[in-house]
Amino acid sequence: MNLKELCVMAWRNMFRNKRRTFLTAFSVAFGVLLAVTFTASGDYSYTNLINTSANMGFGHLAIEPLGFNAYPTLAKRLAKGEARRQSVLGVDGVAAAYGRIVGQAIFATGSKSIGGQFVALDPAVESPEHNVFLEAIEQGSLFGPDDSRGVVIGVKMAEKLKLHIGKKLVYTVTDKDGEMVSGISQVIGIFRIGEDSVDSSVVLLPISRMRSILNYNQDEVSLVSIFIDDQRKADAMVSKIRAVAADGEAEVLTWKETQAELAGLIAIDRASNYLLQFLVGLLIAAGIFNTLLMSVLERRREFGMMMAVGMSPGRIVLLVITESFWLGLGGLIFGIIITTPWFIYMQEVGINFSSQIGDDYSAGGVLVDPVLKFRLFKESALAILAGVFSLTMLAGIYPAIKAGRVPPVESLKNF
Repeated sequence: MNLKELCVMAWRNMFRNKRRTFLTAFSVAFGVLLAVTFTASGDYSYTNLINTSANMGFGHLAIEPLGFNAYPTLAKRLAKGEARRQSVLGVDGVAAAYGRIVGQAIFATGSKSIGGQFVALDPAVESPEHNVFLEAIEQGSLFGPDDSRGVVIGVKMAEKLKLHIGKKLVYTVTDKDGEMVSGISQVIGIFRIGEDSVDSSVVLLPISRMRSILNYNQDEVSLVSIFIDDQRKADAMVSKIRAVAADGEAEVLTWKETQAELAGLIAIDRASNYLLQFLVGLLIAAGIFNTLLMSVLERRREFGMMMAVGMSPGRIVLLVITESFWLGLGGLIFGIIITTPWFIYMQEVGINFSSQIGDDYSAGGVLVDPVLKFRLFKESALAILAGVFSLTMLAGIYPAIKAGRVPPVESLKNF
């Protein structure tokens, strides 16, 4: 019996017990549905969190002075900021780059003061696409390139300090020499991120103004924030960026290092996701194993007769393995059919959980989108198909071996 005949026989054997075959194929298909649900929701949520975190200041990657990430102080600064930014923009895969100054400050009015963080940026090059604060401005606007006295604050800070558009805000920082210096600006914009800890502590200032106050040179920044087309390629981009824009005084870090808390939360959640999928896969594999083993036990006489007329045990094993192959392939096709409508709906519409978690739920200081949607990367889809199919094939190994060990004479005597 050649391989083609063996495949045909295995295919026909699938329909000898149609009900059992259908239920097994359905279990495989259900496994595909669950795997896509877990993986696609994770791909969407993780990407959304990472991109939002990057847009809050540090980017997917950042060029920083040595030691700045561990001990961020305004005394540590990066020279040739604009030159580095321009060099980075020439790297394939980089979507944008911005020089920024970030640091701690005390913000005050005549009656009250609070601590917070400022982000000094260049309005001439900044884009709302890569800056969540610009996108969230609900009153007023961002300061212009020629406006060195404007400031944009969060809505919660405005409430705490009783500020509104046109009011003055005093900020005090420590300059590069360790001296306390102050500046005063006029509130020209108010943003609302939705996360109270951010809305009450972050302030946007003109980078030209902060360079003057901090006694920085005109090309000095705290960091260069880099945004790439695909956040998954951040690790691979480090060496490319280091080659063109870093030297002995600077280091290139990914979002996993600049946003370590968020990276840890994602790693834990992803591990839990994988564990859950593995357990579901084991349950599905157990069902397939049971189906194939029962099929083998019911056909002991048949296998004995086949070996008695000359079929080798190896061919018997290959026959059962081929049946497992058809079962897995049919289950995958069935799974794709029932999963596609669900995936399209979740990709386009999603499920809104705002009534359960609210509109201001955050993780690692990053606002979480209450609308759950699907996004499935190509490698994730291939991993799901390969994983489910492999489990199906593995589940068929023991029943196949048992079928190949059926004693021909004894099986005929017993039946």
